[in-house]
Amino acid sequence: MKVYLDNNATTKVDESVFEAMKPFFCEIYGNPNSLHDFGAGTHKKMAQALDYLYDGIRANDEDDIVITSGATESNNWVLKGVWIDEIMHGEKKHIVTTEVEHPAITATCKFLEQQGVEVTYLPVNEQGTIEAHTVRDFIRDDTALVSIMWANNETGKLFPIEEIGQICREKDVLFHSDATQAIGKLPVDVVRCNLDFISFSAHKFHGPKGVGGLYIKAGRKLTPLFHGGEQMGGRRAGTVDVAGMIGMGEAMKLVTSPGALAHEENYVRALRDKLENAILEMEDTVVIGGTENRTPNTTLISIRGVEGEAMLWDLNQNGIGASTGSACASEDLEANPVMNAFGSDSELAHTGVRFSLSRYNTMEEIEYAIEKIKGAIKRLRGISSSYAYAPESHKSGL
Repeated sequence: MKVYLDNNATTKVDESVFEAMKPFFCEIYGNPNSLHDFGAGTHKKMAQALDYLYDGIRANDEDDIVITSGATESNNWVLKGVWIDEIMHGEKKHIVTTEVEHPAITATCKFLEQQGVEVTYLPVNEQGTIEAHTVRDFIRDDTALVSIMWANNETGKLFPIEEIGQICREKDVLFHSDATQAIGKLPVDVVRCNLDFISFSAHKFHGPKGVGGLYIKAGRKLTPLFHGGEQMGGRRAGTVDVAGMIGMGEAMKLVTSPGALAHEENYVRALRDKLENAILEMEDTVVIGGTENRTPNTTLISIRGVEGEAMLWDLNQNGIGASTGSACASEDLEANPVMNAFGSDSELAHTGVRFSLSRYNTMEEIEYAIEKIKGAIKRLRGISSSYAYAPESHKSGL
């Protein structure tokens, strides 16, 4: 049996999304910026896709949603755009973010630090998140931007976006959230949360790879990363990926409907909880950050005495796909940065295994996965000479 439990890395494209995209490869293939009918024939469907995107995140008509290559580009654009617009030639010089952001944020912040920008990386608490008042405490008069992820890609832990948004409005500071792991898992409302920018990728919610979006609140300046043509209202030069845009719009429509979100909250959560509870029956295992306040599909579990990479290899031999963390860092065998952010010791920092589910998983798959995971834990602990079970640490956290 093949069981895919790595949906925070990427998801299966929904069949209806694939069908919606197909005509725009070989039938309606004109450049949308051309004046002839071959190009103009794409406009109606592109406009519809944009409508689905606006509806999905509850954006206002006057706001902008720009089609990008994905959240990595969108994140880079916000941080570097704010650097150009607010910091390089102004009095502000400070950005606030967290220690557990996606590498697309942290690596860009490191680059900006080399350019003289001051960055505060907020540590997470024992629950793997931050409290809104912590953001307030670190906002300065020269703070240009607060960038806080909506949901962590490894733990699924949720951040208090609405409360932080209110604080940023009060302080007159721009607010960005990487919402990549939130869309399709919980309601996203950019207006209610006082957001100036959010980033997202279609392939995280059953859309195609290589396409994403950046929401820009009306009236917000953001110098483009790409210069050239006047596509996307002059915001982003380059021919739009028409098929990708239409696929992303269709996927957004599907995953943000009330029924889809209820299915995620009930069906997917039940499968995740069954898997998680079964693993926690094993000695000396713990959910990183605890089981509260997180997306319905994700669990990051530390299995003492078992290297995460060894567990993945064993599971892969049994047709199960999982992860030790962000797929963007999966070739890096250093300790998981999220585990480090929790202050875990050097041994535990290598033991995290992430399981992330989707609506396509079944109870049969979860039962199979439980059997193989438990077998792998016993087998790998038997091989490891360094593992010694400490009863007092069972499920006690890191």
